[in-house]
Amino acid sequence: MLRPVLRLVLPVMVEQLLGLSVGFVDKWLAGNLFSDAEPLAAVGLVAYCLAFMPVAFTLPATACTALVARCVGGGDLAGARRAMAQCLLVAVVLTAAMLVLVAWHGGTIVGLLGLPEGSGRLAARYLAIVMPALPAMMLIAVGVAALRGAGDMVAGLVAMTVVNGVNAAASYALATGALGLPRLGWDGLAWGTLAGYACGSVCVLCLLARRDRGLRPGAADWRPDRAWQRRILAVGLPAGADAASNAVCHLTFLSIVNRLGNVDAAAHAVAVTIESLAFLPGSAFQVASATLAGQFLGAGDERRARGTVWLSAVACMALMGTAGLAFFCFSRPLAGWFVGGAAAQPAVASLAASLVRIVAFAQPPLALLMVLSGGLRGGGATRPPMLVNVAGLAIVRLPLAVLLAWHVVPLPGGLGAIEGFALGARGAWVAMAVDLTLRGLAMLAIFARGGWVRVRV
Repeated sequence: MLRPVLRLVLPVMVEQLLGLSVGFVDKWLAGNLFSDAEPLAAVGLVAYCLAFMPVAFTLPATACTALVARCVGGGDLAGARRAMAQCLLVAVVLTAAMLVLVAWHGGTIVGLLGLPEGSGRLAARYLAIVMPALPAMMLIAVGVAALRGAGDMVAGLVAMTVVNGVNAAASYALATGALGLPRLGWDGLAWGTLAGYACGSVCVLCLLARRDRGLRPGAADWRPDRAWQRRILAVGLPAGADAASNAVCHLTFLSIVNRLGNVDAAAHAVAVTIESLAFLPGSAFQVASATLAGQFLGAGDERRARGTVWLSAVACMALMGTAGLAFFCFSRPLAGWFVGGAAAQPAVASLAASLVRIVAFAQPPLALLMVLSGGLRGGGATRPPMLVNVAGLAIVRLPLAVLLAWHVVPLPGGLGAIEGFALGARGAWVAMAVDLTLRGLAMLAIFARGGWVRVRV
């Protein structure tokens, strides 16, 4: 079981590193090309939005991985092609709906996230430039999900190499006016990101079009099929609801921190970027456990389906625990790197370092949460992760973050207010660490019961 896990994990880990580098590049440029906290606070909000834009495609992408993996595991390539085409049709509808929503209410949404006026204006301008990249993000998300379901983990690596390479080069060149290009400053970061996703989507289309993969749909596969779409909804709807509720809760958490001011918002942005390094093994093992659980269950081998997920979870806990130790020991130089040296923005660097040390202790339970939920989703059991995530975020993280971070906590229904602990961003991150720990333990209990291997998809 170890060999297939490693074969899938290593390319995905590099792919996730490249995906994170898109945000790394923008945050490093914002922290080093501009002299105050406003651009860094703005790019923190932008990074959240870019990370959660693909949430609209979680429903078709999750269903695509699970259904393609089941079909490939059972030797049904015609079914795999049909599943991918039907998932892409669903994704197109969702993309159109999201574009309409943002066109009508995009400014209002940014305003609700609580940044001060100057940094909020920068974030809104960036997102207005990047929004046309949404169809490209859809093609990358669903196309790579199909290829992963078939066991091809290198395709996503290739696509994100293109996205990140183009983004880094174009963002720097357009922001600084290098190579004779116009110097666009802040707007140049957004145009570079748009160019990166556009080129990445072309790369994914080329990979899907190769006949030797056996995933190139025929004309009949594109006709809407109610039976397939019911299967897609049955598998993907809980995952889509999970991702959407996660996005809402995380953006609400961001607004709690943003209302503390630009220094707290900027430190939060830097700390989230540093912590995301630990997500590399988590995301990679999550994808591997989802793919292998689906394929082994499709082949009727429940023992190996369970075993590969357990093996992925143990390995991921070891890696993310090591990352947590590194965060605790090297938080200060890591934070300083993002702000042009700790002396350039000392308040931001010091606060970001303390936030990273807080969340370092939550890395092992976060590994359990990510990998075990991936295994459940790959097996088609998408409802338990949704329930755990919604409960943890809405009942634990958000109320506790408000109580620990703010000076005064308004009570719902006009019942007045109570005094908070006024710990600022540090209090919000303590709430985050508590939430991650509780959800990781809850996912362990659900996975250990074993009923997920008998879910029909």
